[in-house]
Amino acid sequence: MYDSELQARAVALVALYKTAGLSVVTAESCTGGLVAGLITEVPGSSAVLERGFVTYSNAAKAQSLGVPTATLRRFGAVSTETAQAMAAGALAHSMAGVAVAITGVAGPDGGTPDKPVGLVQFACLRRGAAVVAREMRFGPLTRGAIRRASIVIALDLLTEAARAS
Repeated sequence: MYDSELQARAVALVALYKTAGLSVVTAESCTGGLVAGLITEVPGSSAVLERGFVTYSNAAKAQSLGVPTATLRRFGAVSTETAQAMAAGALAHSMAGVAVAITGVAGPDGGTPDKPVGLVQFACLRRGAAVVAREMRFGPLTRGAIRRASIVIALDLLTEAARAS
């Protein structure tokens, strides 16, 4: 299901988190659980992945993660503010030490001039640390390519969070 590069990255991530004594929670929208799915491809990942939330709709973001409806109304689902609220909510609703959140427009439709296809917002939050937000504009790639690129960024953020002291 996942290519060998992603699988190798997941193996390294699980090893890093085991060594650091950390666990992960994911809050995914446009990736639909692919980050959590990739992590669970690794034997022994149950020591690392605490849980994953797939919150595709705004209602799910509000109900499952506690994203304020005012944030969703003011900034939209695909915004830095929403990604940060998703990460904070994932930590608040789990026992994990690190959360990664992903929300974006994977296409092929659904984009607007302000929020085009390929725009993806990320947030990563380690307990007791500042949130790290990242915006990526992958451009008009295929849906699969945007989702794969989003997985790579999520893995990068999770790696950086584990290495931060």
